[in-house]
Amino acid sequence: MREFFTDCLRTVRNISIPDVIDILCVTVLLYFIIIFLKDRRAGRLVIGIVFLIILKAISDFFGMYVMQFILQNVFRVGLIIIAIIFQPELRSALEKVGGQPLKGIRSIGKRTDDNDVVITSVTDAAADLSETRTGALIVIERGTKLGDMVLTGTVIDAEPSSSLIRNIFYDKAPLHDGALIIRKGRLYAAGCLLPLSTNADIIQDLGTRHRAAIGMSENSDAVVVVVSEETGIISMAVDGVLHRGYGKSSLRAVLEKCLKNGTNASREQKNGKKNVKDGKGGVKE
Repeated sequence: MREFFTDCLRTVRNISIPDVIDILCVTVLLYFIIIFLKDRRAGRLVIGIVFLIILKAISDFFGMYVMQFILQNVFRVGLIIIAIIFQPELRSALEKVGGQPLKGIRSIGKRTDDNDVVITSVTDAAADLSETRTGALIVIERGTKLGDMVLTGTVIDAEPSSSLIRNIFYDKAPLHDGALIIRKGRLYAAGCLLPLSTNADIIQDLGTRHRAAIGMSENSDAVVVVVSEETGIISMAVDGVLHRGYGKSSLRAVLEKCLKNGTNASREQKNGKKNVKDGKGGVKE
């Protein structure tokens, strides 16, 4: 034990100013990488990479030669694979290097769970928009971060209210054509562009909003509420499945199950009319 402390003291004494600067630079770099990936879907891919690294360490420790051979070949082309997978995120990061100051400190201790307010605001707004047949597309972020989608819209970061949601989707408003993303109990960004579903089983009667809702739910665990501009029908997409025919009370009930209890809407569907062809996003009347 004495030798250990002696070695530690010797190491500390040998640390120079360039070493301290080096450590600080690496710390800041890692901080920005973590913050950047935390806010994007690519963060899930990092977990897979970490898993492969742990698997490599285990195979080295136990002498698992076949696994070592496979992982060594995977890691040889790993940088190229990472560059391809993270291409949108890497491009965005390089374009914004030094463009934003450190953020997030002001959010420490802030409440992040305002599901009751969000549910009330969304259900009230959806019911009002349904009556006037005003189209709307509302995305409620859950585990998968939607930073890539936020970048396509305008950040508003406002307290949730049904009146503000109605104003956003007012047909003369500049942001009414895009999607509203709700994050951590706040109306975070509006006018956002969502990926359209490429599922060939979706019926042709569905418009762009519904296809975008299904596409977003296929690519994330978000809950997406849609109000049809033609019919006023309220729909909801979860896990690539579209449910239609909600009223104010039934929408509130299923949102409470999804957001408060983390329940899959496709399993707890009772009041909404479930129009599913094959469980992959296709719907039929």
